[in-house]
Amino acid sequence: MSTLNGTKILVLTSQEGVEKAELEQPLAAIREAGGTAVHAAPKVEPVQSMVGDTDKDSTFDPDIAVGDVQVTDYDALVIPGGTVNADHVRADAASVAIVTAFVEAKKPVAAICHGPWALVEAAVLPGKTLTSFPSLRTDITNAGGTWVDETVFHCPGNGWDLITSRNPDDLEAFNATIVQVVGGRGPRI
Repeated sequence: MSTLNGTKILVLTSQEGVEKAELEQPLAAIREAGGTAVHAAPKVEPVQSMVGDTDKDSTFDPDIAVGDVQVTDYDALVIPGGTVNADHVRADAASVAIVTAFVEAKKPVAAICHGPWALVEAAVLPGKTLTSFPSLRTDITNAGGTWVDETVFHCPGNGWDLITSRNPDDLEAFNATIVQVVGGRGPRI
């Protein structure tokens, strides 16, 4: 079984609108597998989570500001969804630059639900196959990706691993695939 011992994974959100389960469960899965999960947001101030995009829920304290992230310090990137969160992430130049830097470094990227909007904005989808919340299908195909309707999809094409899922119902498979793929790569040297 793959574990994440010795790995450090960045989880990238905006300050508001992140789908609670899509932030909370990957953080927990990374930590349970022995990895270090680091939550980044534009400011080190509470991040408002939502349930179903409409109901405010808990707040989460990020560990680091987006502007202080050094991609070389991390083994993989996770981008949770939530419509408002994903829209803010893709509109934030520093966040999009982080996505681009992970891809250029050939490090795994995982995105769920509306999270792939950041990949569209970073223009990294040509040659990639992925899934997402169904409403992103046109955005993904217009950005050069191939969209599929799968619980979880792992695409190793173009020299970097992309792990995607559709919605909170897919979190168990999404988290397991993150652990398997990142754990199978071993810790950063």
